[in-house]
Amino acid sequence: MKSGKCIVIGAGDLTVGQIAVGEEDMVIAVDGGLTYCDILQIEPDMILGDFDSVSEEGAEAVRMLEKTIPERIVRLPVEKDDTDMLAALKLGLEKGYRDFRIYAGMGGRFDHSYANIQCLLFLKNQGAVGYLVDGDGMILLIQEEEITFRAGMEGYVSLLALGGEAKGVTIKGLKYTLEDGVIRSDFPIGISNEFIGQEARVIVGVGCLVCIISYAV
Repeated sequence: MKSGKCIVIGAGDLTVGQIAVGEEDMVIAVDGGLTYCDILQIEPDMILGDFDSVSEEGAEAVRMLEKTIPERIVRLPVEKDDTDMLAALKLGLEKGYRDFRIYAGMGGRFDHSYANIQCLLFLKNQGAVGYLVDGDGMILLIQEEEITFRAGMEGYVSLLALGGEAKGVTIKGLKYTLEDGVIRSDFPIGISNEFIGQEARVIVGVGCLVCIISYAV
């Protein structure tokens, strides 16, 4: 298992001005995410996709890279079961990574954004962890586990059931608390909770919650 992070740059909305990349990290550019790598001055270790969301200039750049560094290019068919993002996560898992940070994975088409949230569940089920990160916050999943947030965090945190019900939910250290409760997917009661400066904990006994953090601005 790799000790670094797998940084995946998608083709959604880019909302960060820079991404810190460590020596042990691997960067995967997914389809149009290659353009964002150029903007952020990041050299991706792997470039993957069917490249249907790149410009003609980008498509020509991919063709040139296929000639010079073919070992770093994974060209996928347009018609396939896996999304480009899911294929990138599978590649990261194959390389031994278990900590994934996904940038530009939200925005644009809602179906792609929702599919990327489902990809976080795929990672959970593979024993890995993933975060959808943007400039205003992040999205993670809490599945039958306890998550702790450090004291001093500011902003909103929404907790929404992903599929059916989340049971045995305990929320401590946020503005609105809960003890051994149930959050259902047909009742968004967990929207817009707030950090209050304390260490906060969220426990899910059974099921899964989507945790959406919006930083204070």
